[in-house]
Formats: sequence, structure tokens, C-alpha cells
Amino acid sequence: MTQPSTATQSSPPSRSGGRILVDALRVHGADRVYCVPGESFLDVLDALHDQPAVDLVVCKHEGAAANMAEADGKLTGRPGICFVTRGPGATHASIGVHIAAQDSTPMILFIGQIARGHKGREAFQEVDYVAMFGSMAKWVAEIDDPARIPEFVARAYQVATSGRPGPVVLSLPEDVLDNEAICADTAAYRPVAAAPQAADARTLADMLARAERPLVIAGGANWTQADAGNFASFVRAWDLPVACAFRRQDVLDNRDPHYIGHLSLGVSPRLAERVRGADLIVAVGTRLGDIATDGYTLLEAPRPRQRLVHVHADAAELGRVYQPDLAIQAATAPAAAMLAALQAPADVPWRAWTREARADHEAFVKPAAPHAELTGVDMTAAVSHLNAVLPDDAILSNGAGNYTVWLHRYYAYRQPRTELAPTCGAMGYGLPAAIAAKLRHPERNVVCFAGDGCFLMYPQELATAAAVGANIIVVLVNNGMYGTIRMHQEKRYPGRISGTDIRNPDFVALAQSCGAWAERVTDAEAFPAAFARAQAAGRPAVLELCTDPKQITPAMRVAG
Repeated sequence: MTQPSTATQSSPPSRSGGRILVDALRVHGADRVYCVPGESFLDVLDALHDQPAVDLVVCKHEGAAANMAEADGKLTGRPGICFVTRGPGATHASIGVHIAAQDSTPMILFIGQIARGHKGREAFQEVDYVAMFGSMAKWVAEIDDPARIPEFVARAYQVATSGRPGPVVLSLPEDVLDNEAICADTAAYRPVAAAPQAADARTLADMLARAERPLVIAGGANWTQADAGNFASFVRAWDLPVACAFRRQDVLDNRDPHYIGHLSLGVSPRLAERVRGADLIVAVGTRLGDIATDGYTLLEAPRPRQRLVHVHADAAELGRVYQPDLAIQAATAPAAAMLAALQAPADVPWRAWTREARADHEAFVKPAAPHAELTGVDMTAAVSHLNAVLPDDAILSNGAGNYTVWLHRYYAYRQPRTELAPTCGAMGYGLPAAIAAKLRHPERNVVCFAGDGCFLMYPQELATAAAVGANIIVVLVNNGMYGTIRMHQEKRYPGRISGTDIRNPDFVALAQSCGAWAERVTDAEAFPAAFARAQAAGRPAVLELCTDPKQITPAMRVAG
């Protein structure tokens, strides 16, 4: 048999593992990498030197770098990319992996690793990453051959984006990165998503037609403008009330008359009662976690009193806690398209139910008059001002703490991918996430909310923001304590303060030393002008809002 000629076929060149990896990232469309440099992946850094299409963002802390990559994944729907060094670098970055897992965010964490020949000897900074991340990430692996790097990277992209999105961790032994190999690149990844069946749509329409008090709970990840538009068309056609799951408020424009509130910490009591009183729950995208269900009480496990339709991208999530009457495995885009295509009846019997739910929400978010006994900035007034002046596409980020209750109650989110907030309640997330958002959308307003304890997790990243020209605005709520923990402490051990006070630095001086513009605000009347100055600063800006420590939530006060 005559063998085909190979004279015209070109063989791929011999490349270092580091260059093979960077080339693979480009194949899959990576345009930004977050890192803290380490000697364990020097060959990757060297290859990035010759790859101007990839923006290398050097952070000050691996936890912040991982948070930035996670936020980038939220904003784009493509895996956010982070590189950290072995041992301490990986342990620092683990918080970003945990956030990506609980928030269903596509992300790939690359970790430099000790040389292959040193494994198992407890060498310098040695960690077993499969054991460390195995219960947290969708897939964890170590690449032991530079020729297989394209295969592993392609699979990482595929796993991170398909089904329920999430994080992937790849370990890179340093001698794999500096060895050379001849190998071909793969094609670009293509996510795989489940789609609903025609029978699912018919059954859902029939269940809606038989309902008297239906309620939709929306959440989950990866909502695009088109998906949100399809979903809005569905709820308007059927005149359905919609509550958003914890920190997923941007699924539906909060000004829409069908939006009835946020199933969150500090949930409206009337909204909670309405969920309990519904005869049909249609859960779209959300896992129906403990916060959205108020500790699994709004819906009883395993069989809710309400009939339940559960739409989710991951088959393993359907029936995991709640046994649904109708389970539909479908990713966000095909699910939203299916809902928009459902033929609504000419009239429905629950119009008054929807109007009443909206009226309850409007009453709940109506700003209350400031309390005369409180000093400092009234947070209701500050958030209400931002709600009035920020454009529809503004991106707001936050971490964890009682200060977030004001933001989630009094700010109306209007577009998808404008709320960057960790559903796992990670402190420190807001500042790194805001930097990632400003780099991804430099033309848009990006505002980070942070408590004083939350901000002090990664304050050094202000220097990163200044270095890369990410002109974010940080609204720093300073009440001199870990407010959420103090709230619980006062409930269980009133008057016995232990471990919850914070002795803060001079935040204005700290911000200025990092290259940011900064100002201290001590009353709500001064906030609008100060915010305007921050917008005009032309560099990262910090507004320190001094608040009364008694102002623990919009509804609760700490006495004495």
C-alpha cells in the first residue's frame, strides 16, 4: 500500500511546556490572566512575555487574584484564568475556587507544582492538590507530560463551562513546564448544555394553567441579556410574580412590576409568607439553597407542600434536596427560550396575587426616614442616592457583612451581570471583583461596597487597581466592628463584646498611599457631592462612610 506523502505537511515546532500552555489558552480565547508570580511557573510567565493578546494582571495576594478570575468568569460566561504558585499560593487561592463552586462560575486555577521527581517526599511547598481541591472543584488533575497540555486544557475548559459551570484546578510540575515537546494544539472548546424536552414545556404550561397562586424563584449562573429578555417575556405574558434567589437579583429588572423581592438575609416577612402560601413554585436556574429557602423552611424537604417545578442545568441537583413534581434539566439559555415560547392564556386567575406581591415589595424597599438617635451616615440614604444616579449598566460588587443588607434591599438591579456578590458569603470579595469588572468593562460605572472588616481582607489591591488603571469607586462602610458577628453576639450574649471590635487604620491615608483618591464622609447629606467627586477623580477612589455601630441592619439596632 502506498503511504501518503508527508512532504507538504508541516510538523508542529518543539515548544516548552509553558509556551504550549499559553498557546492553548489562546486557542480557547483567553485574553486575561490574573496571577501572583511564582518561580514554579516561570516558563508560563516567559511565554506570556511574547503573547501581547493576553493581558497579565499581577495582583498582591493570591486570594484576590482568584476572586478576580472568578468575577471575570461571572461577567463573561467564559472561564476566568488564575495562576498561583505551589503551597501557600494555592491555599490562599482556594477561596476563589470555593466561591466559583458555590456560585456556579466557570474558572480555571493553574498551580505551579514541585518537580515530578520530588513528589511524595514532603518537598518544599508540596501539596496533594487532588486531595486538597477534590471536593471543591469540578475536576482536579496534575499534568505529567508537556505533550498532553493541550488535551488537559481543552478538557478543563469543557468541564468548567458545561452542565452546571464551576471551577477546575490543574497542577503544573515545574519540570513539565520547562521541558519541550512536539504536540498539536486542539480546537477551541464548545460548551455542552442540556435542553428541555417538548413534553416538559407542555407539562409546565398545564401546571401553570391549574395554579391559583404561582410564584417563580429565579437564580443560578450565566444569565445573558438575551436569556434575561426571554425570561422577562415569559413572566410578563403569564403575569407571574418573581422572587430572585440570594444574590441573584440581576436576573430580572427590579423595577419590573413582576419583581417581588429578594430571598436573602433580611428577607421581607411578607415575601417569605407568600412563598409559603404559593400553590406552585417554578424554580428556574436556582439550587434552592438554605438562604433562599430560609433554612429549608419556606419549602419543606424532601416534599414541599407547594407543587414544585425545578429547572436546573445539572441533573444531580434535581431531587437533591427537594423532590419536584416536574424536573427539567436545562441550562439557562435553552430554559429561558422554552419559557418565552410557552403560549400564555388570554387571562389568568392570579393577577391580584401578583399585584399584591409587588405592592408588598414596594412597601418593603421604600426608604424610611433616618433615625434621630443615630449618628454618622444613614446607609438607607446613601444607597438610595446610588439607586437614583447610577446608570442601568452600572456594576456593583460586595463581599459579606451586614452592610450588604442595605445594598440588596434599597438598590434596584436592572440588567444581568451587574451584581457581583458571592453566594457563599466570602469576605473581601468586593474589591477584587470590582477591579475585574472595571478591566472587563472600562466604560461602565463600577462600585464596590465593603465593610471595614471586609475591606481589610485585601486592601492592598487598591495598588493593583491604580497600577492597571481600574478606576473603581469603593464605598467603605466603617462601623468599627465585624457587624454580622456582633449582631449574632448581641442576640446570644447581650452586652458581652468579645472579638468583634476592629481597631481600624486611617482608611483615607491608606487609600492615598496606594494611589487612590479618598475622602471621609460623616453624614448622609455630604454623600452625593462626595460621590460625584469620586466619579470625577480619574483614578481609583475610596469613600469612607462613618456609620453608627448601633445601625446594625435597616431594622435592627444594637442598644447601649
